[in-house]
Amino acid sequence: MSITKEAELIGMERISEIVGLTLKLMREYAKVGMSTKELDEYGGEILKSYGAKSAPFETYGFPGYTCISVNEEAAHGIPSEEKILKEGDLINIDVSAELDGFWSDNGGSFILGKDIYNHQPLVDASKQILYKAIHNIKGGVKIADIGDLIEVEAKKYGFKVIKNLAGHGVGRSLHEQPENILNYRVKTNKERFKKNTTVAIETFISTESTLAVELSDGWTLVGNKGGYVTQHEHTILVTDNQPVILTKSNDIWN
Repeated sequence: MSITKEAELIGMERISEIVGLTLKLMREYAKVGMSTKELDEYGGEILKSYGAKSAPFETYGFPGYTCISVNEEAAHGIPSEEKILKEGDLINIDVSAELDGFWSDNGGSFILGKDIYNHQPLVDASKQILYKAIHNIKGGVKIADIGDLIEVEAKKYGFKVIKNLAGHGVGRSLHEQPENILNYRVKTNKERFKKNTTVAIETFISTESTLAVELSDGWTLVGNKGGYVTQHEHTILVTDNQPVILTKSNDIWN
């Protein structure tokens, strides 16, 4: 959305702080032996305590308050009582919500407990690439140039990007224009970031796959060639200089 008055910025700051804090607290709450359903319900209670509504549930009828993807799941994992978290699991939590007509989105991947499967290099690459991408965004920058930056950086780390998952505009709804802030360059895309707009920037960094494919449950996405995928996401306000990171409360870079 385009921020045209202070009340809109305040609205975006408030919901962004809530989804960021929810993500941080869920990450800290996750324990070996816990089901992803229990973790999701914990997150749902945090959102409710602030009067916020789960965006995937409200918008798409998603069967959970948050998306929790584990190990080979790339995105949109369904919280389940049968899915029990284990030492060394690669977990992604994506939290988006609405409050007073404003929407915000954020996510992060992390390892539960000890890194017994050596997922940390993938997690670190995703976080660092997101940091670099966001700090190269300002009004007038081509969206395609940021996509190119993400893919080039991923290759430097020895990884790939998922090409059919993307960041997006956010604000008055969960997904707005620009709809496809992709993790690679689309040469035909001449669109540029606009000052005073709010967008969700996401990295999708992969060990093997370049596309996400949907499982038979109608939600869960996995890589087309297997392997693992990490995602990190912030909602930001684009400015003439460094962007304002609205979801900084999630502490994904700490």
